[in-house]
Amino acid sequence: MNIEFILLLFMIGFIGSFISGMVGIGGSIIKYPLLLYIPPLLGFVAFTTHEVSGISAIQVFFATISGVFAYRKGGYLNRSLIIYMGISILIGSFIGGYSSKLLSEEIINLVYAMLATIAALLMFVPNKGLDDIPLNQVTFNPALAAVAAFIVGGASGIVGAAGAFILVPIMLVVLKIPTRMTIATSLAITFISSIGSTVGKILTGQVLFLPSIIMVVASVIASPIGAMVGKKVNTKMLQVILAVLIVTTSIKIWLDLF
Repeated sequence: MNIEFILLLFMIGFIGSFISGMVGIGGSIIKYPLLLYIPPLLGFVAFTTHEVSGISAIQVFFATISGVFAYRKGGYLNRSLIIYMGISILIGSFIGGYSSKLLSEEIINLVYAMLATIAALLMFVPNKGLDDIPLNQVTFNPALAAVAAFIVGGASGIVGAAGAFILVPIMLVVLKIPTRMTIATSLAITFISSIGSTVGKILTGQVLFLPSIIMVVASVIASPIGAMVGKKVNTKMLQVILAVLIVTTSIKIWLDLF
């Protein structure tokens, strides 16, 4: 691995982690396609889908814990929601991460495209007045939250993502959680999810450790910076940024599948 390839991986990790910290996702919605398409486009060796999903799983683990640390103050973390969704998504992500070894690259990409498409559709459902709810008065349906988290965990574990790019729209649209609380809390839930998918990927030999370490270093630096920026950006703008990222990625994956 030469210095140019190392710098490329670092830049992919930095950009993805900065945006992940800002909009409350683990960054796989950005880094998955970047890792898959950019290296061969620039003349470097291409990663396989399994390798990309393994690298993504490791990177998301560190990116989300850095983001959570940046949001730890301000009352944005909903502990009850973290418990209900965290336990369910951990179980689901481990099952998905472990079983992904049995799936073909086409199936993994198909699962990823379906997740991104559902997330994109949810982002365009109106949720007016949501951010007017005081943080200490936020309520949610525990059973619905747990079931949704388990399904998201299973599907996202397959592709090495922690599921935040679909978890965020679900929390906003289905559970009616205010934007800033969604961003902070989803990072904590995503961190828990990444534990399951990371363990599953490592146990099945899908992780390239050197590229993963480079991505992790970039994540630890960039994710807290993104979180600090996210606290100052208008919530509507954060939703627009996330929607654009999800829609663009979804279209790209579908085009490559057919």
